[in-house]
Parts: sequence; structure tokens; C-alpha cells
Amino acid sequence: MLIIGNDHAGPSLKFKLIDWLSDNNIEFVNKGTDTVDSVDYPDFAKAVCGEVLENSKNLGVLICGSGNGIAMAANKHKGIRAAICWNAELAALARQHNNANVLVLPARFIEEQQGVEILKSFLESKFEGGRHENRVNKIDC
Repeated sequence: MLIIGNDHAGPSLKFKLIDWLSDNNIEFVNKGTDTVDSVDYPDFAKAVCGEVLENSKNLGVLICGSGNGIAMAANKHKGIRAAICWNAELAALARQHNNANVLVLPARFIEEQQGVEILKSFLESKFEGGRHENRVNKIDC
């Protein structure tokens, strides 16, 4: 299951992602705001991270203007590995090398179709383990 959350900078991008997910029969839950009215991004990071931590098969997507604030809030949750990605290659590497379980998209710095390509790459990539396993295990403090 994919859990999506966003603040007021992300509804348009989120709806583009939701259209793509629906077209590809990928299950998702919308935990984000649907309007551009100002909200606090930590609330949405907390909602998405809770669902991701509840089931290890869940992945998350968080969206805010720069990606920075929502990523910082998400990474405060033990067990969350949120990665800000602005292209498909970074999204693949975040999964393959860092076992990222939350993709963070900077809505004000990427085009909507680019967001779809980044999400697709994130979902298609798998953690490689091996030499990366020990490093990832050291992330939680």
C-alpha cells in the first residue's frame, strides 16, 4: 500500500500521482490536504510515517514545497528513511542503496509528469542489501 501525504504546496502534484496510481491499479491512501489552504507539514509527515511503520510492506510519499521540512519531520520517526528526490535516478538509488521507505517530492521544483516518473522509479526499485545493509542498519540512533 502506498500512503500519500502533502501540505498546501502539493495537492496538484498529488492528484497527478493519484491519477497515475489509479490507472495502474496501485492501492493508495490519501493522508494529505486537498486544498492550497495553509497547513502544517509535520502533521502530514506524522500521519504517513505512522502508516508506513504499521506495516513494513507500506511505502510513503510526502510532498511539500521544497521537500526539506516534510523530510526533516518524517526522518524524526525511528524506522523511517525518507529521501528527497528530484529525478528518477535519485529515487532508484534511494531504494537500492538506502532502503528508503518514504519518497519526498519537492512540488515547487519539479514538473508534475516528472513527479510521476520519480514515483514510478521509486516503486520499481528494490533494496540491494549486501554492502548497503550494514550502513542502513546504522541509520537509527
